[in-house]
Amino acid sequence: MLNLGHTRSTNKHDHLLLTPDTFIRTPLPGLTKGLAIVHVAPAAGAAFTQMTIELEPGGTLTEGPTQRLIYVLEGKLTLAVEGQRKLHKLAPGSYAYIPTEHTHTLTAITPSRIAVIDKPFLPLETEPNPEFLIGREQALPAAPLNGDPDLLVRSLLPASLAFDFACNTMTYAPGAALSQVEIHYMEHGLLMLEGGGIYRLGDSWYPTTAGDFIWMAPYCPQWFGAIGKRPAKYLIYKDFNRHTL
Repeated sequence: MLNLGHTRSTNKHDHLLLTPDTFIRTPLPGLTKGLAIVHVAPAAGAAFTQMTIELEPGGTLTEGPTQRLIYVLEGKLTLAVEGQRKLHKLAPGSYAYIPTEHTHTLTAITPSRIAVIDKPFLPLETEPNPEFLIGREQALPAAPLNGDPDLLVRSLLPASLAFDFACNTMTYAPGAALSQVEIHYMEHGLLMLEGGGIYRLGDSWYPTTAGDFIWMAPYCPQWFGAIGKRPAKYLIYKDFNRHTL
């Protein structure tokens, strides 16, 4: 027996912590020479799906069932988008937003890992539907959260009502922490990228480290503080810009 059944992973009514020792890999339609780790999905109560896709060289990922955001964690890839002659080259920190029914093919040049967020799109009659965009997280401006220079936010998507979700990276200097326990109507998907710390979820406190995934339901009490000698960083999703009804 391994570890006698011990794990940091846990599944509560308003939050989910998944650690790499409990990840299960599965094939998916549109995925070749690769496997998916489905971290959270509607079956768990979420209104979106978040995955890590692992690709061998030559592996591909094609169009999904809805709008998609991809963020490169590791490796070199290319992204081909219907109607564009240019082949986009991607490396760690590269990301792309791909609208619904926007045909695309992601191809791994080297062994690669990518974070993938799929969410059914909720259009607004007053706003045009968002269009394809691509960028590099490292090139984005970093804004201090609530004026705290030790907690920096980089927004992957524009501040526009056209988008029905937001996705950011948040970087904490060693010892930095959120200034309050947050409780709100939005749900989160969070992938720890670097470092670690302590996360409060509901009435529980969890040590977290790079590679962990967290889902937070609406109104789940949440707070994070970085611990250690290096910065802590995570990628975080939230539904946004829409009425709750």
